[in-house]
Amino acid sequence: MAKKNAKVEKIWATGRRKKAIARARICEGKGKILINKKPLEEYFKSELLQNEVKTALNLVEMADKIDTEITVNGGGLTGQAGACRHAIARALVLFNETFKKTIKDAGLLTRDPRMKERKKYGLKKARKAPQFSKR
Repeated sequence: MAKKNAKVEKIWATGRRKKAIARARICEGKGKILINKKPLEEYFKSELLQNEVKTALNLVEMADKIDTEITVNGGGLTGQAGACRHAIARALVLFNETFKKTIKDAGLLTRDPRMKERKKYGLKKARKAPQFSKR
């Protein structure tokens, strides 16, 4: 018989996308996903972003067996959703090593390296130059 105050093993992992950083903590449960202490549907209103966050969980069929608590900051909503997906995928591999091949084949363990290019002096943005005047 399990004690009510028995410690549940929680696994931490970090995910990144653009300027967003997400720290995910997963443990066995009923499938609740909290992002910055808000339910998934309240934080990401878009169905597309909600599905992106749940990609790894659905892939290994653990969406209703694992509770996820995520802290995310930086970047925009799309970057944050990508960071959450990356963090969950990495946490699932630590949770169960047999998920690694499935998650890796889907490309969820690879960090998306695309970042905003820095602005250069003499230019208006990273590559946009001021209008050229012949005279």
